[in-house]
Amino acid sequence: MTISAAPNPAHDLQGRLSVTPHIPAPGHTAVDFETRVDFDRLRAYRLARARAALEASDLGALLVFDVNNIRYLTNTVIGEWSRDKMTRYALLTRGGEPVVWDFGSAARHHQLYAPWLAPGNSRAGLLGLRGAIAPEAGLMERAVAEIKDLLVQAGVAGEPVGIDIMEPPFLFELRRAGIRVADGQQVMLDARQIKNVDEILLLSQSAAMVDGAYQQIADALKPGIRENDIVALAHKYLYEQGSDDVEAINAVSGERCNPHPHNFTDRLIRPGDTCFFDIIQSYNGYRTCYYRTLNVGSATPSQRDAYTKAREWIDAAIELVRPGQTTDTIARAWPKATEFGFATEMDCFGLQFGHGLGLGLHERPIISRLTSLENPVEIEEGMVFALETYCPASDGFSAARIEEEVVVTADGAKVLTLFPAQDLFVANPY
Repeated sequence: MTISAAPNPAHDLQGRLSVTPHIPAPGHTAVDFETRVDFDRLRAYRLARARAALEASDLGALLVFDVNNIRYLTNTVIGEWSRDKMTRYALLTRGGEPVVWDFGSAARHHQLYAPWLAPGNSRAGLLGLRGAIAPEAGLMERAVAEIKDLLVQAGVAGEPVGIDIMEPPFLFELRRAGIRVADGQQVMLDARQIKNVDEILLLSQSAAMVDGAYQQIADALKPGIRENDIVALAHKYLYEQGSDDVEAINAVSGERCNPHPHNFTDRLIRPGDTCFFDIIQSYNGYRTCYYRTLNVGSATPSQRDAYTKAREWIDAAIELVRPGQTTDTIARAWPKATEFGFATEMDCFGLQFGHGLGLGLHERPIISRLTSLENPVEIEEGMVFALETYCPASDGFSAARIEEEVVVTADGAKVLTLFPAQDLFVANPY
């Protein structure tokens, strides 16, 4: 499926990003003496991409509840608390302007401060707060009637409506109203997979904030500090730096490294521990997924060997990243599950792994031996994704975890994640 939208992301990459050794991190502010993130251009690009993806599909409209898709279509967002409430939604019809239904007074706020939305297209809406208000109150019925009226006005009432995520009662109400529903997730992923220069600069700024968080962690990583202390430290630093959502921080140390538990505890960090961290946060909505492994004071040969292998695997993957490459080739650069202690690829999914980054943590492309060998995806210029590797140590409990975020340019991959990781980083050596 071919989707295009002006301005051309490839032109942006060649004209703005290829002249420097790495992608700039433009800072938090606008200035009069440099061109930085252009939010008007960003809003126009995202909506144009969504419209092109919709036109390329067999859908008449998109009805989205995922907050990342709402933001992409309407360039609006409210508190992070709304992410799992299923109370905000947006509609885009073929040839139409996006309409967003918001939580109470947030609609009035967007009428005042989001002039890119057409008059009347920022509306208050409520469906029931995931069942807390019973369907018998009629909120869903009234909402569906309003949506159907907009579909009729747009001349697409007889065409399928693509949805992403939705409460079952609302889905049932759409069907009762005679609205045909289909999968809209793939259409939105089509739109979001190629980033323009502004998205890439925001992703770079987001990664730069985590560079700083890792320096804070390296300075603090001493015997007696706990995993949760590191998590608290990183949260504080990132919010002070302008993060709008610290989604999760994995902090894993010592014997907890193998197998990888994907969480953190109050474990006391001890001399010689291997520790790895994953910082997932966003700046203006654009996310990081950024692992680093650090040792405390010293490192054993077993720990260093594991790190060397993980580094070799990730470097091999980065070397393969270029337009026209396919994800199965990258996945084959990584060891099979049985080569590092797992019975099946499902058992170790996410350990040797790649995934797109943007407003969402997991966008296209997904790269793994589980799915990519038989269903490869072509790498395109303007994609941004993270590559992750994991290697257990021969001591039976330590492990190395590395992750790099890359931008696909015409000349190959440019790395966004710059905290030192070529060799095992020993914090506060003895």
